[in-house]
Amino acid sequence: MRICHNAVMLFAGCAFTLCAVVHAQQEQKTRRLIRVLPMQEVEVVSPDARVRFALLSNAERLTFTVTMESVKVIQTSPIVMRVDGYDLSSGVVFKALERYAIDETYPFRGAHSVATNRCNGARIVLQHDLTQYDFTLEIRAFNDGVAFRHVLPGSDSVSRVPDEYTTFVIPAGSTVWSHDMDGHYEAAYQRQEISEIPPGQWAGPPVTIELPHGAGYASVTEANLTNYSGMALEADGRCGWVVGLGHRQPLNYPFELRYGREEARRLGRPAAIAGPITTPWRVVMVSRDLNTLVNSTILPNLCPPPDPALFPDGVRTSWLKSGRAVWRYVDGGDGSFEGLKEFSRLAGRLGFEHHVIEGVWSRWTTEQRKELVEYSRAQGVGVWFWKHSRQLRTAKDQDEFFAMLHDLGVVGAKIDFFDHEAKEVVDLYDDLLRKAAQHRIMLVFHGANKPTGRERTWPNEMVREAIRGMESSRMMERARHQTILPFTRYLAGPADYTTMVFNERRRDSSVPHQIASLVVYSSPLLTVAAHPQSILDNPAVEVIKSIPAIWDETIVLPDSKIGECVAFARRTGDTWFLAIMNALTPRRLKIPLSFLGPGSYQTVLVRDDAQDSAGVKIESAANWAVDTMPIDLVNGGGFVARFSKR
Repeated sequence: MRICHNAVMLFAGCAFTLCAVVHAQQEQKTRRLIRVLPMQEVEVVSPDARVRFALLSNAERLTFTVTMESVKVIQTSPIVMRVDGYDLSSGVVFKALERYAIDETYPFRGAHSVATNRCNGARIVLQHDLTQYDFTLEIRAFNDGVAFRHVLPGSDSVSRVPDEYTTFVIPAGSTVWSHDMDGHYEAAYQRQEISEIPPGQWAGPPVTIELPHGAGYASVTEANLTNYSGMALEADGRCGWVVGLGHRQPLNYPFELRYGREEARRLGRPAAIAGPITTPWRVVMVSRDLNTLVNSTILPNLCPPPDPALFPDGVRTSWLKSGRAVWRYVDGGDGSFEGLKEFSRLAGRLGFEHHVIEGVWSRWTTEQRKELVEYSRAQGVGVWFWKHSRQLRTAKDQDEFFAMLHDLGVVGAKIDFFDHEAKEVVDLYDDLLRKAAQHRIMLVFHGANKPTGRERTWPNEMVREAIRGMESSRMMERARHQTILPFTRYLAGPADYTTMVFNERRRDSSVPHQIASLVVYSSPLLTVAAHPQSILDNPAVEVIKSIPAIWDETIVLPDSKIGECVAFARRTGDTWFLAIMNALTPRRLKIPLSFLGPGSYQTVLVRDDAQDSAGVKIESAANWAVDTMPIDLVNGGGFVARFSKR
């Protein structure tokens, strides 16, 4: 990583130190002192000079804007950071400015195999004029977004209570895609004009914005959530979304069902933090097109790399195994001990790498657990066990559980029912990931809040749910829902949608649409909802078996439109897949195959049967990059093509 420092302005004799900042970067820095200037606008510009974050010159109330070229993405918006009831963002004295740049790449799992982290940054030291308290506002500008956070020095012997009410004011005429918090992060997205959103409406990030007049897109969320409460957004009725930390968020039904109102009242109090306070990054992703939005790695870029003591080869550490998983829960099947052994056998026939087993394992003897693990391993399949998070709240319980898994040869754990963004729940994620890593156990979180890029720091977190997925038996408009998710929830990171099913849960989506979702909804642990025998019986089984969990390259094609059509081209090695999911309007597409490399490709196509949404048509062809492929899509239809280099 290369960090370049351009300028530093400090008061002579200023007692403030940048030790927290220095620790975050772990780099030697050269600084020069310049006499302080009066409060002024500070602008941080992306490396390509297209994206700008401006901290405006209003000492009475910190405000900011975000601009993409000539387009105002976030209008003038107030920053509100409170500590122990004091509003640190109101009445400030400008003290120092430090600029820097970051340019690095690192291995990545997801839309592509290498992440690029390039940004320009600034650390602005401010003083609250009433309390004389110094703090740092840190800002970064990337080619695909901006981020800012507060860093507050403090003693480990002193606890303080932070709170935030920063607002993101969206341009009039924008279209917003968001979901409410009634089901925590398991809700359907709705499309609204920003002017129609009433005050008091809550949304779980990411909140995706389609700017007026075709100017582009934005999405508001957070990154590097640790030692702090999670963020949701509350509409103010004036085109603004206001930050609401975990204690302020409305009580959701899953939490009330599992933990009760008394526990909800306890977590409804703001959380105190001992020592320095570093808020999560408040992030605005921006792009002219959906391709840039989907390929953004801004969230993991804002998180620390993994600890080499736990992950000596980072995301490529040997015991971290990406892959596809079978799971009995959605599509049914024999849930007995012998029935689940059969699931592992069928997973092996499919070439799938994992088998997720629900809580039934806890009723087996130790000998049975060993038998199933060893039998599955012989099929090339790793076993995961489910556990309620309530049973893992202490270090002793965590150590005992993960040690038991390791001793049995179980490769991962599915931990469920968090359902809240209170600080103590956020802390639990880190505790579980640390303990699991010490025992070489991978994790998937269900009943969880959205990811914030921390899978870079903890690569043993393979995926988390935080989505209304195939478990939702009452979801009726499946096709529309599935064409929204790639541009909303999946912007935060991989999701355990429990993808692809051929039974009635697919609702208004065709079987080819469901197969296409397996390409689009990538995840390091890609759990498949369909019974493995139904996959083996499908005419497209050979194509399905060849779809990987993660990709080397992803291109979102121009025919994509949120809630209407998803068209992805994805590459693994020399093989390309073209996957299309259609919503409710029949359409004819003509897709240029210019994404293909030189030479010819042997192509297998999976098409809709126009007369039967459960039908699948398989065709073969030969293609080159100069070709254009015509594709007819029915309501809820789908299409998959696999291009194998000859």
